[in-house]
Amino acid sequence: MRHLLTLELIEQVAKAGSIRQAAENMNITSSALNRRIQAFEEELGTPIFERLPRGVRLNPAGELLVQHIRAQRADLARVRSQIADLSGVRRGHVSIVCSQALTPFFLPAQIAAYRARHPGVDFTVRVRDRAAAERELSNFSADLALVFEPVYMADFEILHSVRQPVYAVMSAEHPLAAKPDLRLRDCLDWPHVLPAPQYGVRYLLDNALRNASRPLDPVVECDSFEFMRHYVLYEAAISFQISIGLIGAHARGLAFRPLPERDVPAGHLMLGQLRNRTLPVASAKFAQLLVEELDKLAPNA
Repeated sequence: MRHLLTLELIEQVAKAGSIRQAAENMNITSSALNRRIQAFEEELGTPIFERLPRGVRLNPAGELLVQHIRAQRADLARVRSQIADLSGVRRGHVSIVCSQALTPFFLPAQIAAYRARHPGVDFTVRVRDRAAAERELSNFSADLALVFEPVYMADFEILHSVRQPVYAVMSAEHPLAAKPDLRLRDCLDWPHVLPAPQYGVRYLLDNALRNASRPLDPVVECDSFEFMRHYVLYEAAISFQISIGLIGAHARGLAFRPLPERDVPAGHLMLGQLRNRTLPVASAKFAQLLVEELDKLAPNA
């Protein structure tokens, strides 16, 4: 599969933005790499890089080629997975991008359960916000995305969706921890700690208060839900998260209360893949497991 090496070299140059840097990364000489790219461009009949004073960048033809490279790599992984499955011993690699809420409890448990049955399968897990997750599906950097409130949806084929209400999160000692009928306005009377605007929970809160007289006014804004869960243990503050990210939180001295949907409508946690892509066997089977487990966590299931 000698042609695959050439395609890999081209992608490395595109990532590095420099033939010299890519050659160092790939442990070959820059002159040899340059000759290989020039030979490929001659065979293709068109340049794929713009030569710049301080490096190179893909031209439109190169962008199309790199997308093709990623699609071919994904298709080869699928075929290898199918071949391995013929032996009865499932092998393969699953690449998944996910919202932060999935990483503390839910996703580790599901991956471990899957690997207990299929130890020949390994995983890559990357935490991404909802827009970045969709981009990684589109460029074949990920097989699956499990994200809260995806943004664009153009290339996102939904495999499963589950409603997730928004919860107020606080110390178990907080005065609101035992308040009947907790409302969003009650939470806003206290210091609040919010996720950054690119996250789905913040999107739902912003929408809920779009026409309200009281805007959000966080004392801390950050991109880590783990930070927010810990912060409320040190100040009488309120943070917000979806329910799947709060599995096991009682043991950490936290209390969490669902907000009524008349205040903040529930959002949707979606499992998806790139539209019209045929997944490798290992990824497709893992997606089936996730669907089953997500159904168990659905409200009122």
